[in-house]
Amino acid sequence: MTHLFSKLHDLLLLFLCFSMAKAALSTDNDPPISKPGCQTKCGNLTVPYPFGIGVGQDGLLCALSSHYIVTCNTTFSPAKPFIGTGNLDITEIIDTKIRIKNSVDRRCYNSQLYKAGKTWIDLREYPMVFSDTENKFTAVGCNTFAVIGGVRGQNFISGCIATCSNSSVVTDGSCSGIGCCQTAIPKGVKSYEIGLKELINDTDVFNYNPCSYGFLAEYKTFIFNVTDLNDIGFKNRTRDSVPVVLDWYIGEGQTCAVAKRNKSSYACQANTNCSEFVSGSSKGYRCSCLSGYQGNPYLGPAGCTDIDECANPKMNCCSNTCHNTGGSFYCSCPKGYSGDGMTKGSGCRMLTDPRNNSQFAIKFSLGMSFGVLICMSLIALMYFSIRRKKLIKMREKFFENNGGMLLKQQLAPYEGSEKSNGSFKIYSSDELKSITSNYSEARILGKGGYGIVYKGILEDGSAVAVKISKFVDQTQIEQFINEVAILTQINHRNVVRLKGCCLETQVPVLVYEYISNGTLFEHIHRKGGAYWLTWRNCIRLAMEAANALSYLHSAASPPIIHRDVKSSNILIDDSFKAKISDFGASRLISIDQTEVTTLVLGTRGYLDPEYFQTSVLTEKSDVYSFGVLLAELLTKQPPLCLERKVEERNLAGYFLKALKEDRLLDVLDPQLVSESDEEQLFDVAKLVKNCLSVKGEDRPTMSEVAARLEGLKNRINHPWLGQSYDDSTSLLGHQDLYPSCSSDNNPSTGEASGQNVMLVEISPLPR
Repeated sequence: MTHLFSKLHDLLLLFLCFSMAKAALSTDNDPPISKPGCQTKCGNLTVPYPFGIGVGQDGLLCALSSHYIVTCNTTFSPAKPFIGTGNLDITEIIDTKIRIKNSVDRRCYNSQLYKAGKTWIDLREYPMVFSDTENKFTAVGCNTFAVIGGVRGQNFISGCIATCSNSSVVTDGSCSGIGCCQTAIPKGVKSYEIGLKELINDTDVFNYNPCSYGFLAEYKTFIFNVTDLNDIGFKNRTRDSVPVVLDWYIGEGQTCAVAKRNKSSYACQANTNCSEFVSGSSKGYRCSCLSGYQGNPYLGPAGCTDIDECANPKMNCCSNTCHNTGGSFYCSCPKGYSGDGMTKGSGCRMLTDPRNNSQFAIKFSLGMSFGVLICMSLIALMYFSIRRKKLIKMREKFFENNGGMLLKQQLAPYEGSEKSNGSFKIYSSDELKSITSNYSEARILGKGGYGIVYKGILEDGSAVAVKISKFVDQTQIEQFINEVAILTQINHRNVVRLKGCCLETQVPVLVYEYISNGTLFEHIHRKGGAYWLTWRNCIRLAMEAANALSYLHSAASPPIIHRDVKSSNILIDDSFKAKISDFGASRLISIDQTEVTTLVLGTRGYLDPEYFQTSVLTEKSDVYSFGVLLAELLTKQPPLCLERKVEERNLAGYFLKALKEDRLLDVLDPQLVSESDEEQLFDVAKLVKNCLSVKGEDRPTMSEVAARLEGLKNRINHPWLGQSYDDSTSLLGHQDLYPSCSSDNNPSTGEASGQNVMLVEISPLPR
């Protein structure tokens, strides 16, 4: 037993010594951080590879590629580094972060209103995203409504309101809405634009707050001060710029496994680890040195080099001989001595009889080996037994917390009744792992801001879509379960069905009907057009979508407001019929309730302006969005196009203006104009105009819209005969889903995706 404690003591000393060695790494011989023959500093900034300044002495680029070039402007003193050829001033590059200076958007009032140019940044050309953990959108002012939104393919909008009656109610360091407000940004943001607007007359706050400010900044570095309400005080503190943090990565769109296959372009050098980077739709990888190694993991050919602990006196814990190994070191005693050689003065002990000691050492080693093996086996058995019990309890707890018992109670009255669709099932977590091949990456159908969708194969060979959401709010679980129970009873040929769920996981998992023929958005905006979208088929698809929405508004009990009607939420099945999907933003309303006040959610271009202004959601909000969808079908133009004039960027305004100026036939799709007569075209155009009325009370109901479309369909002389399009590959393919605003349409909506399968989405939590 004494020998055993001695061994444990020696192992503890070895561990402590190794820890001290790591902490005492010498910086006298730091490995190079930039390519040989390249400039390493610009002003006060040290530039590590894969970033680089210009070309080196060998005439080659000092950066890994043009995406990582740092421009050093020597007209400043000291010189200033910028990202590429832009005007983003770099202040620090450390590990996987870049800190830059960001400008402030200002809106001031001084006898007359004036405003600086809009603040925007575009990083789409670079493998960088704005850090969603380090940055927050901040607004400062007493009469400020600040909005930040994605541009150039980045489809998001967020903002906050800052108010105060006078400067005495404002508290230093507080940014919770009184004089200052902050809000988070989504993952994967590469470009944005800021807008500022007043809430009341500026003259009411001019004396103590002449200006409002909006900016994206590193939230830890910006501490709000009451003096910021004064324009001069804010300028003195920020000098019109604030720090913002970027996350950078390597291998745009590649995982570590994919990158390693191409050895010539794989950035991680010798003795390194590769880790995945995913932020929103952006993904790549990063490199880091293995434990016990140091250097620049991207700089070849050596990569990371071994740390020689024995060469540094501060790291040498050995009482005798130190031996350096790859990533570590060990100590030894001279011949005739025993011990670990670690503790100076007493680490090595003289052997009285080396032969006896050797025999004892062999016996002791064998005994220790068998003892350790038995102990490890028992520990492993206990560990897996305890782990299994914990897993079972955890699943039971998740099922209870996620409303499992409540859902069973809600579904019980429908079992065997006419209202039950007979196919809804509550899955176990093991069943979902089985049908998704343990959530294999090969089964991923798509990723979004709210979760990941997998393709599942049931025992009978049929396919389903399995949605795992990222968010959960336990305060709204009961409302979520009520929505699921209602949606299980929906059985309409033009609505994607919810087929099951799993509540044994931390976040509820939902199972949907599998739709394989893509979205209406993909077919409308495919480069070169979709030849099957004839006049008759367009009217038929619109009628089917209108019938589905009319069903949700009128026949569902309680009624359902979709709240995000758009072409990317209209799925096309194998028979080329329309199916309404994505209830991620839907709301259930009671029969005696016609309006619901909610947080404004929706998609730019389709969003009802009355709902945006009042936050009051009605069934007529879906009617407005459907009107935009109908205009999109008629014109083959995207709902939002930044290449058109400001007043015509929204398709709704563009369409109504053309109708008012008697230019309707100029903006309609030429194929549809050639296949129909003017009377039919103008009938549909009038229906679009009615749906896009500014006031919701002036819009028709979805039932009226469906009836008018059905009447128009019946008036068409030669109804569609239902051709069979079995070759889905020729219809879907891999066409360019990011067109321009010309006849090939526009990417700015950000609705296109590279997936051939789009799925209905019910958020586990109302957002």
